[in-house]
Amino acid sequence: MKLTFLGATETVTGSKYLVEKSGRKILIDCGLFQGMKELRLRNWAKLPFDAAGIDAVILTHAHIDHSGYIPALVKQGFRGRIYCSKATYDLCAILLPDSGYLQEEDAERANRYGYSKHHPARPLYTQEDARAALDYFHPVDFDEVTEIDPGLSFTLGRAGHILGAAFVHLCSENTSILFSGDMGRPDDPVMPAPAPYPEADYLVVESTYGDRLHEDLDPKEALKEIIRTTVHRGGMVLIPAFAVGRTQNLLYYIWELKRDGYFKTVPVFIDSPMATKATELLCRHAADHRLSEKMCAAVCDLATYTRTPDESKALDHLTSPAIIISASGMATGGRVLHHLKTYLGNHRNTILFTGFQARGTRGDRLVSGEAEIKIHGQMWPVRAQVENLANTSAHADSDEIMAQLGRMTRPPKKVFITHGEATAAAALGARIADELQWDVVIPHYEQEEDL
Repeated sequence: MKLTFLGATETVTGSKYLVEKSGRKILIDCGLFQGMKELRLRNWAKLPFDAAGIDAVILTHAHIDHSGYIPALVKQGFRGRIYCSKATYDLCAILLPDSGYLQEEDAERANRYGYSKHHPARPLYTQEDARAALDYFHPVDFDEVTEIDPGLSFTLGRAGHILGAAFVHLCSENTSILFSGDMGRPDDPVMPAPAPYPEADYLVVESTYGDRLHEDLDPKEALKEIIRTTVHRGGMVLIPAFAVGRTQNLLYYIWELKRDGYFKTVPVFIDSPMATKATELLCRHAADHRLSEKMCAAVCDLATYTRTPDESKALDHLTSPAIIISASGMATGGRVLHHLKTYLGNHRNTILFTGFQARGTRGDRLVSGEAEIKIHGQMWPVRAQVENLANTSAHADSDEIMAQLGRMTRPPKKVFITHGEATAAAALGARIADELQWDVVIPHYEQEEDL
C-alpha cells in the first residue's frame, strides 16, 4: 500500500490523501486549499494524478477544506463513487453548489472591477459543476463495513466535530490505516464525543490545535460579556462563522443566554443561505448530535434567517444593536465581506471570530491586529473591536487529541501528523513521540510513503 500526501501538510486546508493498493487508487478527502496565495494556487495546478484513474473518494466530512475540490475532480474526469456518511452527503448538497456560486460571483466581481490579474477571471468550477458532482455520491452508514474491491474495505466511525463527521478506517488483507479527519471535542455541547479508534497499523491524525490548549473559560460566559459590552455602547456584533458546525453551536450558546434572561430584545440574524440550510439539517439528523427534538427546534427558531439578497443588504442599515452571524468563518468570502465593509470602521461594533484562523486569511489578519484590510480590491480601515473566541472551536486541542490516541489498544507502526500549521504539527508530533513512544512523521506536500 502506498500513501501520498497531497494536501493538509503543514497547513490546515486542502486535505487530500492518495492511497494506492493492488492497482486501485482511493482518495481520502478532496478539499480546497485556502489562505495564503501560494496555497490557493494549488487549487489551479495540474493534479499529480489522472482524475479519471481514481477509483473512489472517501470523505471524512463536508467542510470545504475536505470536500471542496470534488466538483473540479469530476470536471476533470473522475467517475467513481464518493463515499461518505448520510449527513455529510446532505451537507455537501448544500456546500458544494454554494462554493461554486461564490466562485462564480468572485470571478464576475473581479471582471467587473478589474482587480484580477487574469483576463477574464474564471471560477474553478460553477454551481452546475457542483450539482453534477453530487450524482457520484454514495452515502453509507456509520460502523458498517463497505467493500470497495475484494480485499479492500473501509468503515466510518463517528468523529464528532460537525454533523456527519467521520474517521475512516481503511483495511486491506494485510494493512490498515486510520484517517482521523477533523477530531471533535469530548465535551462539545451539540456534537457527540469522538468514538474510540480501532486498532490500525498506521494513523493519519489532524493537528489543528496540536500546539495549544483551549482556554479554560466557559464560551457562553465569554460570549455574554462580549455581547454585553457591545450592546452597551450601541454597537453591532458581527460574527464571521462557518456555516456548518460553528453557526449551530453559536445559536445554542445564544439560546442559553436568552433562556437565562440576557439580551432578550437583541435580535439574532443568520445571513448565510448555506448556514440556514445546514441549521435545518440539525433536526433531520437527530442521531448525529446531543440535542433533544424540543431543544433542537428551540435553538433553530431563535434567529431570523435572511432568505434574499435584499434582506441581507438590509442588515447593513440596522440602527440598533443586533447579532449578525454570517459565513465564512475566516472571512475568505461570502456575504460577511459586505457586512465587514459596513461595520469594520465603527469603534462601537465588535467583529467576533470564533475559532482557528488559517495563516493569510482575512480572519487571521484581523485577529492579528492589522489596521486596514483588503476587501473586494479596496482597503478598509479597522476601527471596530476585534475578538477571537477560540474556545468555541470544534477541533480537539492537544490534550484532547492525546487522550483520544491514548485509548487505542495497540500502538500504530507509524503516525503521520497532518492538518496543522508547521508549529502545531511539530508540537503534537513531539508529544506523541515523547509520551506514547510512537514513531512520528510530519509529511511534506507530495511526500510518498510505502506502508
